[in-house]
Amino acid sequence: MSTEKRTRGRRSKVDLLPSEIKEQLNAMLRDGRLEQTEVLEIVNQKIDKAGLKEAKLSRSGLNRYAARMEQIGSRIREMREISEVWVSKLGNEPTSDVGKLLQEAVRTLASETSFSLMESGEPVEPKALNQLAMVAQRIEAAAMTSHKREKEIRQAFAQEAADAIDNAAKAQGMTADSVAFIKQELLGLA
Repeated sequence: MSTEKRTRGRRSKVDLLPSEIKEQLNAMLRDGRLEQTEVLEIVNQKIDKAGLKEAKLSRSGLNRYAARMEQIGSRIREMREISEVWVSKLGNEPTSDVGKLLQEAVRTLASETSFSLMESGEPVEPKALNQLAMVAQRIEAAAMTSHKREKEIRQAFAQEAADAIDNAAKAQGMTADSVAFIKQELLGLA
């Protein structure tokens, strides 16, 4: 269950900021060159200029928001690192294995998002539900496309192998029955 403090449906002051100020805040936090006190001062000056004095952020409010963003950023970085490790490990494997890994990662993220929405105790917005449904649909479509592509690759490989067996058999003077036997044993082809 979530360890976040419940706010009874109230949005934080950061969430209520105009998008331009919030984007600048996020950029400064991501950049990491400024101390939080400096970020707070800059953001509160922008809030003053926008005539929203009641929207000024407190030090603790900014700290909570920054901690939440760092936690999310950390999970994203962790997922990227895991993906890089597995993609490099599977670099010599068929591309469908990499696709399967990425599909599974997206499935996991979608599941975590769904569980998080359910645990919040608040009604799920139709837009969020629609987006999750679209993600599920796209994951399944990608899985079907990967399966189809893998099947086509296997068929192409089998045909190339069958042609190679035919050429080698002719060069060695093998009978048609011997060639058919080898194709059946090795490739499952008659």
